[in-house]
Amino acid sequence: MTTLDEYGDLPFPRTATALAAMRFARDIEQPDIFNHSMRTYLYGRFVGERRGLRPDLDYDDELLFLGCVLHDAGLSAEGDGDQSFDLDGADLAARFLTGRGVAADRVEVVWDAIALHLCVEVAARKRPEIALVTAGAGYDLAPSPKHPLPPGYAERVHAVLPRLGVGPGIRDAIVAQALEKPHKAPPFTFPGELVRQATGRGWPTWDELIAREPSWHDRA
Repeated sequence: MTTLDEYGDLPFPRTATALAAMRFARDIEQPDIFNHSMRTYLYGRFVGERRGLRPDLDYDDELLFLGCVLHDAGLSAEGDGDQSFDLDGADLAARFLTGRGVAADRVEVVWDAIALHLCVEVAARKRPEIALVTAGAGYDLAPSPKHPLPPGYAERVHAVLPRLGVGPGIRDAIVAQALEKPHKAPPFTFPGELVRQATGRGWPTWDELIAREPSWHDRA
C-alpha cells in the first residue's frame, strides 16, 4: 500500500487525512499532474519558510498539503464537471474531505485554496494555507529567482517526483476538457487563453460580447 514514507525524508505531513488525500489524487490524476501537485506542497512550504512562516505554528501544515495535493483534481476524469477545472477540483476535493469527516471549516479553507489558485493576486492576500498553494504551484512551473532553492534540493525532489513534462501535460489536459465542453474555458480566462493558443481561434471584442444581448440597446 502506498505511504508517504516512499518519498524519503521530504517533509510531507504523515496524518491519516493527508495520506488518504495523496492516495486519492494518485488514483485519479495523470502521473505528471500528480507529481506536480506533490511538488506544489514542497515548494509552497519552501516559499513560506523564506517568508518566515513556520508549519504548524504560523499555518496548518495538513491544510496546506490538502490544498496542494488536490489543487488539480479538476483535471482528472473524475473531476471533469461543468465548471472551469479549478472550481470542479475544489468541489471534488470538498466532497472527498467531507466524506472522510473533515470539519466544514477546514474543508472551506481547502476549497478556497483550490478555487483561487489561478487568481494569483487574490490568493496572495489570503491566509497562508491558501496563499502558499498558489505560490507553490507557480514555483513548480516557473521558479522564482527571489527564492532560490538550496543546492541539491530540486534534484532530491525530482528524483522521487520526476517532472514528466508537466507543463505541456497541464496545458493539454485543460485544452482537452475545454474542447469537449467549451463553457469550461470562456474568453479572457486562463483556460480560455490556452484554448485560443492551441486552436488559433479569435476572441470576441467587447462590443461583440455586448451585442449578444441586444434588448438592452447598449451601443457605442
